[in-house]
Amino acid sequence: MSPRFSEQGIYVRLGSTNRRAGPEILAEMQRSIAGLSFDQLPYPDLSSEDLDPARVQRFFKQSGREDNAKHLESLGVLIAHAGRLVPSHGGLILFGRDAVRRRVFPDAAVSCARFRGTDKVDFLDRVALDDETVLEVIEDVFKFIRRNTRLAARITGVRREDIPEYPEIALREVLVNAIAHADYSLTGMRIRVAIYADRLEVENPGMLPFGMTLDDFKAGVSRIRNRVIARVMRELGLLEEWGTGYRRVLEDCRAGGYPPPEWQELGPAWPP
Repeated sequence: MSPRFSEQGIYVRLGSTNRRAGPEILAEMQRSIAGLSFDQLPYPDLSSEDLDPARVQRFFKQSGREDNAKHLESLGVLIAHAGRLVPSHGGLILFGRDAVRRRVFPDAAVSCARFRGTDKVDFLDRVALDDETVLEVIEDVFKFIRRNTRLAARITGVRREDIPEYPEIALREVLVNAIAHADYSLTGMRIRVAIYADRLEVENPGMLPFGMTLDDFKAGVSRIRNRVIARVMRELGLLEEWGTGYRRVLEDCRAGGYPPPEWQELGPAWPP
């Protein structure tokens, strides 16, 4: 995505077309110039008490770190503002108390659906995982996928092996990256997992990080959109930040005999 200036405003390159930048992209460009990500911004009207202590404790237990505010501050979960510690946007998205998180970031969630055919007409199953943070939903997403997909049998010698319809390691990598790189500044859009009769799609809000293209992504270029969320996921061993996710997805698909996935950057519905 590269900007082009004209008398009518700022345009960005999306695939083979130029699109006029909307307010969300302009705001992201300004944050990029300032060296900030959206999830690093403070929420000054709240306090550290608006983080859920049980969620924070689970994180420290999983990561093997000491349970203290100093470490949360080093991650950017808490930010010093006007003489006190307040949660960052990323801190609220990952660790906010449910009532506060739903009020401030109602779309920082994952929705799953299973459709009867190849389009979004007839639902067979659906669930909105609003009661958990995006950090907590990964296993529930996979429970939904497993109950809505099939197993195939592969016979090796005298042994039978059940093969999932979609490669689970690759799917987990795609889901983790969708959570890590979603644009949580956008409203009315959330991460979605859709299962059709002929495919499975994982969709997250926002374009690629400013200045990055699909070719960069496939070449292993790493550019973090959400620095706070990425740091926390890295401490939990969910994210590497080395740009190796695309290669791991391809390797898992190849090893399991699955076709490689398709990647698309659709962009928002701006006027041409």
